[in-house]
Amino acid sequence: MSVRPFASLRGYRRSWLLSDATAGLMLVAIALPGQLATARLAGMPAEAGLIAFAAGSIAFAAFGGNRFISAGADSTIAPIFAGVIAAMAVSDPARHLQLAATLALLVGAILVIAGSLKAGWLANLLSVPVTTGFLAGIAIHIVVGQLPAILGVPAPNPEAHLLLRLVDVLQRVPVANFYATTIGIAVLAITIGAHWLGPRIPGALLGLVVAGLATWHFGLAERGVETLGALSAIVPTISLPLVGLGDLIGLLPLAGTVALVCMMQTAAVARSFPSTKGVADDVSRDFVGVGAGSLIAGVTGAFAVNASPPSTAVVVEAGGRSQAAQLLAVAVIALLAATAGAAAAYVPRAALDAVLVYIALRIFRLGDMIRIARRSAGEIVLVVASVLLIVLLPIQLGVGFAIMLSLLHSTYLLARPLSARLERLKGTTIWWPPNSRVPSESIPGVLVFAPAAPITFINAEYIQGQLDKALAETKDVRLVVVEASGVTLIDYTGAESFIDKIARLRSNGIDVALARLEASRATAAAQRSGLIDALGADHVFHSVEEAVQRLAATGR
Repeated sequence: MSVRPFASLRGYRRSWLLSDATAGLMLVAIALPGQLATARLAGMPAEAGLIAFAAGSIAFAAFGGNRFISAGADSTIAPIFAGVIAAMAVSDPARHLQLAATLALLVGAILVIAGSLKAGWLANLLSVPVTTGFLAGIAIHIVVGQLPAILGVPAPNPEAHLLLRLVDVLQRVPVANFYATTIGIAVLAITIGAHWLGPRIPGALLGLVVAGLATWHFGLAERGVETLGALSAIVPTISLPLVGLGDLIGLLPLAGTVALVCMMQTAAVARSFPSTKGVADDVSRDFVGVGAGSLIAGVTGAFAVNASPPSTAVVVEAGGRSQAAQLLAVAVIALLAATAGAAAAYVPRAALDAVLVYIALRIFRLGDMIRIARRSAGEIVLVVASVLLIVLLPIQLGVGFAIMLSLLHSTYLLARPLSARLERLKGTTIWWPPNSRVPSESIPGVLVFAPAAPITFINAEYIQGQLDKALAETKDVRLVVVEASGVTLIDYTGAESFIDKIARLRSNGIDVALARLEASRATAAAQRSGLIDALGADHVFHSVEEAVQRLAATGR
């Protein structure tokens, strides 16, 4: 895969500068509080969140393809790896940093390799219902994890089960710190209210500023309100994290899980905000951009990055035209950290955690759940199952099982495809599954059978069984026409099964024809496997009607 650096900036026009500057400043207002809060969620210093944002933004501008995507520290993946790294670090902050950086390098390498191999299809391994449930489960983890700081109470044992931690926190509500709780609720209300008023209002940043001013003016730090602490203006240095082989091997499964989630989210953002309206972006190249961001983050002391849906939406809504908006945001945040980092000493942790709760509410997609329940009642079970897996199991294990659930669901759909008997709509030459709303007719002695799926080793036997069932329900069949418009692929096992079925049907006096095999891959496979020879070239037709008229009339 050939990647031209900074392709998103090629052909840049001076007329875009004002739009990009506006979008960059809006991105600062949204990203700054989010990056600080996500660093806390990942168990990392606040500065690491800013470094991750810089790494993600610069790398994506250099190697990504989409003109709008904003990459940086992400609250979707942070809960997945934070607990695992914390357990491996055994309360050693230096080791925690080393493990997080190592994980970033592994995730970055996986994403760059996947992008280079044009593996954008991997993003489709998670179905929408499973993704919705997965994000809802992550949201619950985020909320439970932030409640102690918002209430101003000691955090429970991080290694305890999520539900036990929730019970522990709720039991401490009577002794909650009034000031911390008030700040948390106020910042959450300001953030939500600003979002309702308009996407360009930086509610999270306004909330942090108000909370910081209140903490400074009323001396709330002396009243038990925990604060973030001043940001250091240290320039990131490049170094490779030093961990043992055992740690490296132990992080590999986690890296694969995080990388897959990054692929899923990056693809979703790219499809929601394409560089050119109506034209799909090269998602594989976007994988390279996000992966490069994680690689840079790993060697500069930060953690894995991801494409951010809310930050990208802000860039688009503010009129951004290119990755110059993200680069400007990096420069502004770096300037603020260098000149006003001391002000962070007054930012309450309750305020940051309230921002995370807001993010959690955004990724808990209740509207999507309602739509899934209304339009596909069976698949709401997948949503609920994914939520339960993430909530009841250790989060990294739950994510892995949620991915497996999505794969099992897709495998089941392929293994048990819809196979319909077709009838001709009256007065037309259209063959369609019979229903009570449209009158249709069958032709005596003719069965039109439509397997609406690729015919492969996983479903060949099932499709044969469905055909046998249709034969049993149809009287005196002399001709079977297989309507193959839904057959996009035929593998060796499927072809052999089909050839065997043709021979057995013809031995029983039932002729077989094939109609509308349109997919080029399936047509090539049918010819290569001998399926066309078994049917006979004169038994392959462009339409069902042609097959019925030709063969039913002649009795062949």
